[in-house]
Amino acid sequence: MNNLISIIVGSESDLEYARSCSKVLKDFSVEHSIKVLSAHRTPSLLGEHIKSSEEEGVQVFIAMAGLAAHLAGSVASKTTRPVIGVPVDGGPLKGFDALLSTVQMPKGIPVGTVAIGSSGAVNAAYLGLQILGLNSEDIANQLSSLREEQLKSAEEINKKIET
Repeated sequence: MNNLISIIVGSESDLEYARSCSKVLKDFSVEHSIKVLSAHRTPSLLGEHIKSSEEEGVQVFIAMAGLAAHLAGSVASKTTRPVIGVPVDGGPLKGFDALLSTVQMPKGIPVGTVAIGSSGAVNAAYLGLQILGLNSEDIANQLSSLREEQLKSAEEINKKIET
């Protein structure tokens, strides 16, 4: 099976976020790849990866970067596939600079942006799964089952509190 999601990180130091995103995708048996490609240091390699990924059937790109965080925008400028940006929580501004760089895109080049850091990395996986679930009944059912489990867990916690 071809990769359905491409996870791209701007530097090797961001791989921990990619791995937490990857874990969720593996739990759903969704094929994906992880690449370290910089918008600034390796723009030609980034462009080649996007083109080849599209040819291989990638449906969603997840881009994770910190500091100036132009990675998601660079990916979005080269594809019409959905791009999810994850601002990484590094540097002196603890990811706030990355959040603004990721979310403030010009009209016509959207990047769906999630939370800063590890929560954002995990939610990027779930958002990617929801996008894939539009055309995959299996993924949609798995997501529905997960939500039902979350509801049951909350109900159990509340039962314990009431007694």
